[in-house]
Amino acid sequence: MPREHILIVEDDAVIGSELLKALSATGYEVSLARDGQDGLAHARADPPDLVLLDLGLPDIEGVDLCRRLRAVLPQAVIVVLTARTEEFEVVVALDAGADDYLTKPFRLTELVARLRAHLRRQGAPPGENVLTVGQVRLDVPARRVHAGEAEVPLRPKEFDLLTALVTRAGEVVTREQLMDEVWDENWFGPTKTLDVHVSALRRKLGAYAHITTLRGRGYRYERDAARGG
Repeated sequence: MPREHILIVEDDAVIGSELLKALSATGYEVSLARDGQDGLAHARADPPDLVLLDLGLPDIEGVDLCRRLRAVLPQAVIVVLTARTEEFEVVVALDAGADDYLTKPFRLTELVARLRAHLRRQGAPPGENVLTVGQVRLDVPARRVHAGEAEVPLRPKEFDLLTALVTRAGEVVTREQLMDEVWDENWFGPTKTLDVHVSALRRKLGAYAHITTLRGRGYRYERDAARGG
């Protein structure tokens, strides 16, 4: 069975070498790119399962690179590393295509656990059914979504999140349940990722779906969403 492939895009030589050594020792196939152009070249030549992306690169602005990597790697997991603590920066990176983020400095044990969780969820076998609520239809084995007559392209975690919500349409699904199912049952760390992914689903599905926020509890996918025009 082939090993999962991680691409590190990091311009700091010390951090890059430490990450390469630590992740290789964990059993992953690991590639290291020193800047954005090199990262794009690696992604095209040997598509990875997961990209670990530093936002502070010298040649390409990190959020722009994240967006370009997502276009090249629609099914890969992208985790950004940032020394920036402003909430806006993190939200922009997640909106640009990232699945998760870690703020520097971080512990290697936390990083490895986070990446392992993402890859475990990414490799989970698909379901064996088609879910339909209103005019939204999820073909779970094919990982395809249609709203009305049009197919809606979703990122991997967006699809998993929509599946978790649609499976329980009409019910409240807590934040903890969603983090457990979509990310990992042993998840720890920020949950802002969840809110950004819900916002992305609302934007992409438009009037075909309605996801209600229940503050302090979670979300509910409404069965009686307005019909799209």
